[in-house]
Amino acid sequence: MKFIDSQYVKEMKQTTMNLYQHGWDERNGGNVSLRLTTEEVRAFSDVTETLRTVAIDFDASELAGKYYLVTGTGRYFKNITEYPERDMGLIQINPDGQSVAIKWGFNDGGQPTSEFPAHLMSHLARLKQDPEQRVIMHCHPTNLIAMTFTLPLSEKLLSRTLWQMHPESIVVFPEGVGVIPYMCPGTTAIGEATATKMADHHVVVWPHHGVFAAGDSLDETYGLVETVEKSALVYTAIQAQGGQMFQKITDQDFRDLAQRFGLSLREEYLED
Repeated sequence: MKFIDSQYVKEMKQTTMNLYQHGWDERNGGNVSLRLTTEEVRAFSDVTETLRTVAIDFDASELAGKYYLVTGTGRYFKNITEYPERDMGLIQINPDGQSVAIKWGFNDGGQPTSEFPAHLMSHLARLKQDPEQRVIMHCHPTNLIAMTFTLPLSEKLLSRTLWQMHPESIVVFPEGVGVIPYMCPGTTAIGEATATKMADHHVVVWPHHGVFAAGDSLDETYGLVETVEKSALVYTAIQAQGGQMFQKITDQDFRDLAQRFGLSLREEYLED
């Protein structure tokens, strides 16, 4: 099949390697899914053939017929560049919504990530807000995870703290970050909780674990995580320097940024 030469496979290889090299996807941690249109898939592959059918633990009938390029369960991101046809695959949601058809990839008998039901729940939630929604990305940004141990798990506090660390933060995620309680990963419950937050956030923090991020492209979604983690890194550096801030980005600065970039700012996260 020609799909191996697809620009989307190349982008997934680059993105997963970037995530690995940042240290956000150690071992087999992390997973990514990218929605493709029927036209995009047909340009690179004969999709009439189904290699295998795999059951999924979620009723995805609302997404029936849609295609996703997705990383595999138990796969190491450091290997995807060399073994893309083994460590990721192209799937189509079957009409029953209870299974997927593998069209390409997973050539050693593998399956989509164990978090795929959670991905589909979040894809569905974001598609209801944004018809251009394409990507769900799960990874483990180090400094952001550390913040979930040292700060109260308050959306307002965590969002505002991240905003204050760098002016581009409020430009990139003006809605702040969603936060769920600590939950066991790989379950329907954590997928449902994450999807609920995805209704009005692009980033959902899994305390002590990582994030789920959503976007219209791999670059956009990766850049979103980068920006969140950069702010968390600045916060970490400030704490290492003693924690006292003699200057800060003010609420008026936030409003000025929102006006300059035409953003809808979450006013309830401001203090005055």
